[in-house]
Amino acid sequence: MFGEDVKTIAEKRSVLMGQSDGVGTETDEALGLPEPKKEIVRGGRRLSLTKDFEKVIKKHDVLAVLAQRKTRRSYTDESMNQDELAFLLWAAMGVREGEDDMKKKRQVPSGGGRYPLELYVFVNRVDGLARGLYHYLALSHELEFVKPLEEQEERITEAVRGKKFVGHAPLFFIWTAIPYRGEWHSGTRAMKPILLDAGHSCQNLYIACEAIGCGMCPVGSYLQADTDRLLCLHHGAAPSELDEYVIYGAALGKINSHAGQPATSCK
Repeated sequence: MFGEDVKTIAEKRSVLMGQSDGVGTETDEALGLPEPKKEIVRGGRRLSLTKDFEKVIKKHDVLAVLAQRKTRRSYTDESMNQDELAFLLWAAMGVREGEDDMKKKRQVPSGGGRYPLELYVFVNRVDGLARGLYHYLALSHELEFVKPLEEQEERITEAVRGKKFVGHAPLFFIWTAIPYRGEWHSGTRAMKPILLDAGHSCQNLYIACEAIGCGMCPVGSYLQADTDRLLCLHHGAAPSELDEYVIYGAALGKINSHAGQPATSCK
């Protein structure tokens, strides 16, 4: 009936229930250990992003946006612009309000208010931006350059199991998880909320894409080690507070007229 060991399947399914049967209930929060920071900084040069989004939004009717939202895998070769990118990043992970960095509210909910996700983007075609890997600094609404990547389209395509449309897309968003941010609060029960957080963020990005007339396709199938390596993420054999893993992705671009939808300019 099952292609895997039954015990292994049962262990994996336990993540869906979010239960630990009392194991690890003495959390680091309960022990009084310091709360982990809710953002990392990779140290690259920074670009301030706009929050003036009116000029990029094409659809203001929320019913139309929800009704027309769908997955799109074919994009034109047109470049995105920086204002569009700023809006998409803010919609997926941006900050709305708050007194300080530890209390700021974001555009998406997070279990226990932990915000264990980080958001990266591989830029292929954005006006005025060099190709390469960038990291979104949500608390300050900035984009920091992480590194250039040789043969970027080919390496992304390989990492996502041969999906050429992902490697060629103007933008490839990648969500990573830093599990300890959730584990500090919830212990071994943290895994389920982390995965739910990624779904919240991805759906916001879907809606934002539709609002500016662009297309998007989520990417949940990829080679874990290869994709983590593209982002130079930290994780070792033993669990660490610094561990970070890719958990989700999304290709984005302007809509191709041959994809069953007239080509739409996002400018």
